[in-house]
Amino acid sequence: MPKVNSRMRVTKTMSPHDPGAIKLAQKFGDRLLCVRHRVDAEGRYRQTTVELIVDRALVQSRSERLVGVKIGLHEESLQALARAGGAKWDPHAKLWRMPKRLATRLGLLLRIKETCP
Repeated sequence: MPKVNSRMRVTKTMSPHDPGAIKLAQKFGDRLLCVRHRVDAEGRYRQTTVELIVDRALVQSRSERLVGVKIGLHEESLQALARAGGAKWDPHAKLWRMPKRLATRLGLLLRIKETCP
């Protein structure tokens, strides 16, 4: 029997409730996502594969860690981009407060002066 490899072409995908997948659904239960039939490059062999859930966990959202970024007074266009992305001016620290993700997108990582808790 040939090994499953990238040259095998998927010819049919079935949900657990489709005819042809019911026995596998009984075998694997709620863990079964889908059943696929694959054919080798020569079209001589058909293989049946299953996709199973092996782990389930809650998605942890990324923290929106704020950073203080130095943007010069003369850099109005960069200030406007930061403001459009949600950055706020901190007059006491004389820094722009923004999520680190925004600083990364704007190419400002080297201008980060402090990280906020």
